[in-house]
Amino acid sequence: MDVLRTPDSRFENLPDYAFKPNYLDDLKGYEGLRAHYLDEGPVKAQRTFLCLPGEPTWAYLYRRMVPVFADAGARVLVPDWLGFGRSDKPVDDDVYSFDFHREMMLAFIKKLDLQNITLVVQDWGGILGLTLPMDLRDRFSRLIVMNTALPVGESLGEGFQGWKDYVASRPDLDCSALMKRACPHLTEAEALAYEAPFPDQRYKAGVRRFPQLVMIEPGMDGIETAKRARKFWHTEWQGESFMAIGAQDPVLGVPVMSKLREIIRGCPGPMILEEAGHFVQEWGDQVARTALKHFGDMP
Repeated sequence: MDVLRTPDSRFENLPDYAFKPNYLDDLKGYEGLRAHYLDEGPVKAQRTFLCLPGEPTWAYLYRRMVPVFADAGARVLVPDWLGFGRSDKPVDDDVYSFDFHREMMLAFIKKLDLQNITLVVQDWGGILGLTLPMDLRDRFSRLIVMNTALPVGESLGEGFQGWKDYVASRPDLDCSALMKRACPHLTEAEALAYEAPFPDQRYKAGVRRFPQLVMIEPGMDGIETAKRARKFWHTEWQGESFMAIGAQDPVLGVPVMSKLREIIRGCPGPMILEEAGHFVQEWGDQVARTALKHFGDMP
């Protein structure tokens, strides 16, 4: 497998991001591929927050939420998917598949023996992450879910099709410009941090592939797994849940999230952030504090 590794120099002096990198290169089935993750707070904390980013972002997206969770006494982990962030990046687009990434995250959880997990998801972090608890039931206890979906072969609307076509026509997608448009309050340096993992378009196979993998047509890989996950969340989930929605998201906003809420057993009414868009974590400090209050983790 032809693999690229982003030079460490690309990640120097990123604003509001002083977290230490951690790496695993011996995940079962992925030996030799180096996966990056943040690991903040006490290793033996009672609770673990597993925060999964989406397309085309990386652990930097959670920089506003990690300190809030850690200050509450929890262990906080933010892994980068292979192809993103500081993780290794297979060059061949065909390497990227639903199962390739799902199995990697299952291996990550087992390798670190994570317990009492609060799953924190958005975008592809949810498309993949929401399928994990059903196969590791004893490890998950709570859910924080932001703009995402569990697609099972049906259209997500014209907005998503437009996004899919947009990425397909731009093999060297400018991630910095994308984030600045979606989150106008970002500084130029913050927006540029999202381009840091990608020195050139050879590094962007994952960026190109993820929109094409979303299960919006019958027969696509991942549909049967997502169907099982929907059943699990609707009939078997016993944990607590919290939902936050960026109302300005034209694709996975309030209508899509309202349908997802109906699937998640016991999910209370959402926190709606009227000014926030798709990347809710960029308003994440207030989301994190509200979620912790909801769970009773802080006064």
